[in-house]
Amino acid sequence: MFAYIVRRVLYAFPILIGVNALTFALFFMVNTPDDIARMHLGNKHITQSSLDSWKEARGYDKPLLWASEQEVVVDKATETIFFQKSLSLFVFDFGQADDGRDIVQDIKTRMWPSLAIAVPTLIIGLMVNITFALLMVFFRASYVDLGGVILCVIIMSISSLFYIIGGQLLVGKMMQLVPISGYGEGLSAIRFVILPVLIGVVAGIGGGARWYRTLFLEEASKDYVRTARAKGFSELQVLFKHVLKNAMIPILTGVVVVLPTLFMGSLIIESFFGIPGLGSYTIDAIQAQDFAIVRAMVFLGSVLYIIGLVLTDLSYTLVDPRVSMDN
Repeated sequence: MFAYIVRRVLYAFPILIGVNALTFALFFMVNTPDDIARMHLGNKHITQSSLDSWKEARGYDKPLLWASEQEVVVDKATETIFFQKSLSLFVFDFGQADDGRDIVQDIKTRMWPSLAIAVPTLIIGLMVNITFALLMVFFRASYVDLGGVILCVIIMSISSLFYIIGGQLLVGKMMQLVPISGYGEGLSAIRFVILPVLIGVVAGIGGGARWYRTLFLEEASKDYVRTARAKGFSELQVLFKHVLKNAMIPILTGVVVVLPTLFMGSLIIESFFGIPGLGSYTIDAIQAQDFAIVRAMVFLGSVLYIIGLVLTDLSYTLVDPRVSMDN
């Protein structure tokens, strides 16, 4: 297993280099260092010397990819924005944002509001989706099953923006049960995250319950389930002791792979509810054209996704002993 983990870590480096290069190319295809400096300094009455000073202070005064004026070949590649902005990422030194803020400190501060929304949404959503899916399977081929599938399709077909705006209007404005925006410290934060969590759970029922229903129906049609029924087990015993247990591998895949990425936050929900998490942090950075934050968040998201994939593979060995990490 240790050799497997080492191989996966080594495989991750080319992927991360490619993601970083693609982010760099897309960002600087749209913006030049002068554009970035002008946006941060303001568009009026900006002299070239002010732009040059701003770029020099933040390392944007170098060539993008190739320093042809350098005499040493190594310096031609290293004395560039791409190399000097990218190398530190692999030791998780994200440096400072273009406005001078410490990115690592921002991440440490903003990850908690994101987790306060993401973790309850994942746990509650998982329980609701599995329960609803088991209910449809229990009443399969009946009006309950048909109505459940239709409801799932309807929920999936509606934009998440509808749930956000509708929830803010109904629960926040008309019923005035919870605030519709902002965030608090300590336990006072609970009333600010109730509505985002509720909306996240409701918006995910359609896709989640349909997927679990498909998994459970596939398991329910297998021979071991028919054998269990022939032995006299009730339908509830069959569903919970056999179907649900043997469907845990794909369920585990979907859960474990998202665990490391939970603290990255939800871009839309955090922006609409004014939650100071990493999702809104990334949106604000894109709007401000802050390349330092954008590259850091894209890189961090890639690392966490790779960790999620490794954890998923490792978790297979716990759920299914037939799976081996030797190959």
